[in-house]
Amino acid sequence: MLRKYNVDEFKKCILLDNSLNNLDIENVVKEICSNVRENGDKAIRNYTKEFDGIVLDSFLVTDKEVDTAYKLVSDKWLIALRNAIKNIKQFHVKQVRSNWFETLPNGVVRGKLVNPIEKIGVYVPGGKASYPSSVLMGVIPAIVAGASEISIVTPPNKEGVVSPETLVAAKELSIEKIYKIGGAQAIAALAYGSESVKKVDKIVGPGNIYVTYAKKEVYGTVGIDMLAGPSEVCVYCDDSANPKYVAADLLSQAEHDPLARILMISKSDEMANLVVKELGEQISELPKREIAKQSINKGAYLIIKDEDIAIDIINDFAPEHLELAVNNPFELLAKIKNAGSIFLGHYAAESLGDYYAGVNHVLPTSGTSKFSSSLGVDDFIKQSEILYYPKEATLADGKDVILLAESEGLSAHANAIRVRIND
Repeated sequence: MLRKYNVDEFKKCILLDNSLNNLDIENVVKEICSNVRENGDKAIRNYTKEFDGIVLDSFLVTDKEVDTAYKLVSDKWLIALRNAIKNIKQFHVKQVRSNWFETLPNGVVRGKLVNPIEKIGVYVPGGKASYPSSVLMGVIPAIVAGASEISIVTPPNKEGVVSPETLVAAKELSIEKIYKIGGAQAIAALAYGSESVKKVDKIVGPGNIYVTYAKKEVYGTVGIDMLAGPSEVCVYCDDSANPKYVAADLLSQAEHDPLARILMISKSDEMANLVVKELGEQISELPKREIAKQSINKGAYLIIKDEDIAIDIINDFAPEHLELAVNNPFELLAKIKNAGSIFLGHYAAESLGDYYAGVNHVLPTSGTSKFSSSLGVDDFIKQSEILYYPKEATLADGKDVILLAESEGLSAHANAIRVRIND
């Protein structure tokens, strides 16, 4: 079960550097990416056989497979999916940026021109599991931003089939190119292109550690969203919390990964003990209880009566998911500086954000919310700065520019102004 720490122990043992530093995996991924870059489809096909145990003549999902997928999902599930799509679109539309321009009294015009990134690749985990929610979270903000080409890569199962839920989710968003490729080779295929896979400009989406290392390797050739680590949740609770809810929310992340980082901060020993008891009862009922047990056993809880100290710990931990299961969540919100996604009150279960409410579930982990944000429309745009200077304004401002340029020893910069003044 969760281990109790005092504040000093927690800072020493838990708040560690979580950067990627597994040299063995890094070297394997470098070799995979290099091979795909040089040998294209041949390398992809060989890795698909080696890692997924299947031989594919074509990587592309066919229309027939998509039609079959619709027959395998229930009408109720499809309605729920469409409701989720509506909510996620509504949330992300609010993030859209506009071009802006301003004209100064001296005739100078400046501003920003916003354009979508054209070609997007979305990685969707698969194989043994089905993650249609990752389709929605990766694709919808790209659509809202105006991306013109969106491709999905996802590993098939041992029969060479992609889960029907994933295919239906992609079709509902009008995605035409779905490749049955997973792992580091899928990232390399999107980054470098091959005979079958078209090169993209940016790759987004969560994956295992090999996918993460591959995104790190190809960055610069393409853009990436983030280097995601294992899932995280921090629940801060007071005596108004329901221990059953708190335990359930901790387990919702624990079942993801044995390395998931689980933290509870309670204002009282009594509440903490009730939550730990609930964890023991609920975990035994989970189909993925062995995975959940491993992450829960590595998890931590703290008893902190001082609210300011608790907030400091939260901001230091900078969790992927933060739940404020307290009486006054909106009062605390202004004090939270570092968190991927924040859930307020006793009924805002983290699962609502993962699937349905509209917020994105692709979030910064391992403390990176100190400097990065959840996936959103901004990840799929680029901004060009615009400047127009009339002759009179250049002549008036040019002497200042010459002084600044010459102070840096950049005489050619200064001369670009001087020739205009002297003309």
